[in-house]
Amino acid sequence: MNLPPLIQTFVLHFGEMGSRWGINRTVGQIYALLFLSAEPLCADQIVEKLGFSRSNVSIGLKELQAWNLVRLKHLPDDRRDYFTTPEDLWQIVRTLVEERKKREIDPTLSLLRETLLAEPVSPEERHAQARMREMHELIELLTRWYGDVQRLETERLVQLLSLGARVQKILEMKDRLSLLPGRKGQPVQREKPDDRQSGKG
Repeated sequence: MNLPPLIQTFVLHFGEMGSRWGINRTVGQIYALLFLSAEPLCADQIVEKLGFSRSNVSIGLKELQAWNLVRLKHLPDDRRDYFTTPEDLWQIVRTLVEERKKREIDPTLSLLRETLLAEPVSPEERHAQARMREMHELIELLTRWYGDVQRLETERLVQLLSLGARVQKILEMKDRLSLLPGRKGQPVQREKPDDRQSGKG
């Protein structure tokens, strides 16, 4: 690699981590290089810096484009394609999570829905279907939560994540408030008006 030591360390590590996340090592290293680069890079520059073959770089860039993780740019008087990553790190995270959801979670949900519509023909299938229903309900819950989080503005999302364990305290306070008179499940005991107020006597 034709990189400064600090950058090379990060690029190599990112490639190793990418392989554990199910991303090709080469793709991970290309993305790390683009993420750290101050300027957009073309395929030839990536080849020179990483020492990969031109074909591997082209395949890697196509995969990153399919994941919507890189942006294509053109420079004046230059016919080559240049690539960069979004400046906003939160946008990168949101895109990565959304793409993984489409590739991994959505197909699983579709399969579970179809399977739960089938009529079980044996005790074994009924047991299996009950377990699949539990999984479906959990994934549906997480998917709804994910949808709510995705709609939050980044500033609000950062605030939510910054709460950490304090979320537990907020939930405990909510539980205490729900027990106050007049809250749901705790009807208010209305005092009966005296005779003079009611007009009697």
